[in-house]
Formats: sequence, structure tokens, C-alpha cells
Amino acid sequence: MTTTRTARTFHLTARPSGFPTPDLFSMVETALPVPGPGEALVENVLLSVDPYHREEMDGGWELNTPLEGRALGRVVASRDPGLTEGDLVLHRHGWRTHALVTAGAPGTRRLPSYEGVPLTAYLSILGGTGLTAYVALTRTLEFKAGQDLFVSAAAGGVGTAVGRIARLLGAGRIVGSAGSAAKVARLTGDLGFDAAFDYHDGPVGELLAMAAPAGIDVAVDNVGGDHLEAAISALREHGRIAWVGAIAQYHSAGRPPAAPRNLFDMVEKSLRLEGVMVRNHTASQAELEELLVPHLQSGRITPDVTVVDGFERTVDGFLGMLRGENTGKMLIRTGE
Repeated sequence: MTTTRTARTFHLTARPSGFPTPDLFSMVETALPVPGPGEALVENVLLSVDPYHREEMDGGWELNTPLEGRALGRVVASRDPGLTEGDLVLHRHGWRTHALVTAGAPGTRRLPSYEGVPLTAYLSILGGTGLTAYVALTRTLEFKAGQDLFVSAAAGGVGTAVGRIARLLGAGRIVGSAGSAAKVARLTGDLGFDAAFDYHDGPVGELLAMAAPAGIDVAVDNVGGDHLEAAISALREHGRIAWVGAIAQYHSAGRPPAAPRNLFDMVEKSLRLEGVMVRNHTASQAELEELLVPHLQSGRITPDVTVVDGFERTVDGFLGMLRGENTGKMLIRTGE
């Protein structure tokens, strides 16, 4: 049982215009919630801050209420027969130190017991981030061994997971884009990419053409804009794009960039572009774990994460993620 008698949550107090600033958030302290019948009180250990949270700031999140996000916590009191004190639980009540959860509620599940798997894996490569990467490859792209792949924002959470999983699935050549020379070196030195480029070094289409002169079969796009345009140019006939995110337009204040100038090339090359929403693929979670857990236990794969310590630094971690300061998944560690 926790000895803490108060709980802290972050609220959004105003909508952003352009890149978010810390003054848009407030930290609110309340009495520790008490579980009612069928509820359990969870003390959060790890919080996930995600790119989609930037979109939520524009209208998805209500103002002056506790924010939402993926989290991993430990049950400290329970009146839910499906959860006992000490259980580790994955849930969607992030951006707070404590949460009331119910076993079996959407997005809530007791952590599976896999010996030797780090807790950070459950909010990164085994969590929604990894599941997004997995279904983008196996469902949207119908990825096959030997195919050549381009990943934009490849040093981020989804990007690193795509690279890891594609290599396990027998990928041919994997090319990634990133936002710094250090990240490029990490992609090719540690994360299994065959080539990578810093998108600040020139037009993305030209940089991708140099990194993949023979073209690509498939692409996972986390950026949109010039990266999506580059992928369309580099794809061979009957190529496919899994569109996961649009970092390029998240801070555009309602004025997204124009569509790729080469969009009609999709017709001429018989390409397919399909969006990926991980909430439509939760049934694939067991399949993801079956693939990855043995490799996590053996050490062949380690979670690619950047961890910020301290609940009070949640906003710092979130804004740092939006600035690209993380390699892999950005997490906030709030407890032991």
C-alpha cells in the first residue's frame, strides 16, 4: 500500500498555437483516490508521451481535466477481483501519479509475466508503439522477406520498432531518415539500418534517392510532407506506403502543408497508400509478443527508449519528444 496521501495530475489549460509551450500545462494536486467496488488504485511507474498527444492538444483533450496517455503502474489497493495488490497493469490513465482502473476495461490489462523482459518494453516495442510498427508491416504493407524498406523519423519510437521488426522478418535493405548526424550514426551502427540520412542535409527526395538508388518496395511514413513525397518517388511499381503519422504538420495551426506534388505518380506506378490506426489491431497483441518476447529474453533485441526521471518533468519529456530529443520511445519514470 502506498504511503502517499496525495495524487498529482497534469491538465491542459489552453490550446496551443504552433509549437506547444510549458505554460499551457498545470500540475494539480488532489487527495489520493479511493477505489470503489470493482476498482483498483494504481500507482504509476512509467508514463508514455506520444506524438499523437500533440494532436489531442488541438481539441481531443478537454481543458482543465486530467490528461490521457498510456501508462504502466502497480496496484496498491484493490476492490476488483481481477486485480490484486502488487499486480502491474497497463492502462490509459497517464499524465498522473495515480489512477483508478478496472480489469478488462478498454486499454487496461494486467502485465503478462515474461521473465527477463524489461518493464520499459511494455510501453515501447511490446506496447502500442511496437504494435503500430508490427501491423504497419504485416497487415498494411503485407511485408515479405527480401523487400527493401524506407522508414521516416526512423530514430523515433515507431521508427526504431519498425527497423527491429523488419529485420526479424527478413528485410532486404532498410533505409531511414533522422534529424541529426548522431541519430543517423545510431541507426546504422546499432539499430540494423543499412543506410540513413539527416533530412536537414538537403531535399529529402534527393537524399533518399542517394541512399536507395535502386528504389524501395515499401515505406512506413511517420512524417508526411516532403518525406511522403520522397517515398512516392522512390517506390517501385506496385509499392505500398503505411502512413502512421504526420510530424511535418503537427504544429501548423490548422494549415497543413499541400499534398505531395507527385501524388499522381501513385496512379502511374499502381501504388497503395493506407493509414494505420493501432486501435483497430489490438487483437494482434499476442502475435506481437510471440514474435518479440524470445528475442527480448535472449538480448537480441533491447527496448529503444529515452527515459526522463520524475513526474514533474512529464511536460519537459513531452516537449523534448516533439523537438526530437529522444532516440526510440520517450518515457517518463515516475516510480520504482
